[in-house]
Amino acid sequence: MKLSDFKYNLPKTTIAKYPVSPRDKAKMMVINKETEEIQNKVFTDIVQYMAKGDVLVVNETKVFQARLFGKKEKTNAKIEVFLLRELNADECIWDVIVDPARKVRIGNKIYFNDKLWCEVIDNTTSRGRTVRFNQPGNVYKSVEKIGLTPLPPYIKREPENSDKENYQTVYARVDGAVAAPTAGLHFTSKLLQKIEKKGVSIVPVILHIGLGTFRPVEVEDLTKHKMDSEYYEISAASAEQINKSILGKHNVFVVGTSTARALETSITADGLVKPNRGWTDKFIYPYYDFKIVDKLITNFHVPESTLLMLVGAFAGTELIIKAYKKAIKENYRFLSYGDAMLVI
Repeated sequence: MKLSDFKYNLPKTTIAKYPVSPRDKAKMMVINKETEEIQNKVFTDIVQYMAKGDVLVVNETKVFQARLFGKKEKTNAKIEVFLLRELNADECIWDVIVDPARKVRIGNKIYFNDKLWCEVIDNTTSRGRTVRFNQPGNVYKSVEKIGLTPLPPYIKREPENSDKENYQTVYARVDGAVAAPTAGLHFTSKLLQKIEKKGVSIVPVILHIGLGTFRPVEVEDLTKHKMDSEYYEISAASAEQINKSILGKHNVFVVGTSTARALETSITADGLVKPNRGWTDKFIYPYYDFKIVDKLITNFHVPESTLLMLVGAFAGTELIIKAYKKAIKENYRFLSYGDAMLVI
């Protein structure tokens, strides 16, 4: 497969700047990959496709307020610090991106308020730095009050207070993501209760989504693309529940490409899920043979993105591009705050 196979024209007017309210009333395009039938539904209709014994696997990563604005000591120059990942919790060491980078050197201190500051201890990439925060303990908690929601770069507006809730799944639990697992944004607590009442188990895993999710693929030959590494966890209890469903010939519904990557990273020789934690740079593109995912819940993704490639691998690239063109004609809302797709 080539990069250009995943090209389509995305009008700017289709990019959702805000989510629908309530969130489970988003449109949902249902694609049958066997019959190639495409139907238009509402997200709450998803319950109709599930049966007792199925599992719904969700990514319970939590987006933290990763965008900070501070002032450089002595000069008071305004510096944006975008937190990427925690490297050492005990020593409060983080990977970050700084802007403007030319003003930030090793040894500089950046002050965010009278309690929180960081010191630059290393350079990583052109805009990347390693910093040490002054506050031992939970840096996530410290930045929660002063940071901004890290909205995707294609949402051309400043974050608002409502984004703290909107750009977060209702089941988010573990801090660590700088981008939301957007397929999960459509679920409400009420809808999840309905799903459980049907006899479907909701099973959590974790994959902390990084900025790499927005990084463009720059090679035409997809075999040469390298994914950024992201931390994931699958507990023994979650693996057991998923495997019980697989062995019972029930369906594994997977919420989002991040969840799919976590599961497909950690498989046994006989096609089951094994408990695991660590870093994954798994790149899923056609013609990947999925071992765990039976049904995929996802959003509408950016052209030529690794997210679109995973969906193309699952449903067939031609069918997905056809569905995307239909969605544009029928005024579906695209990207993070947009509408949903269910591939069965």
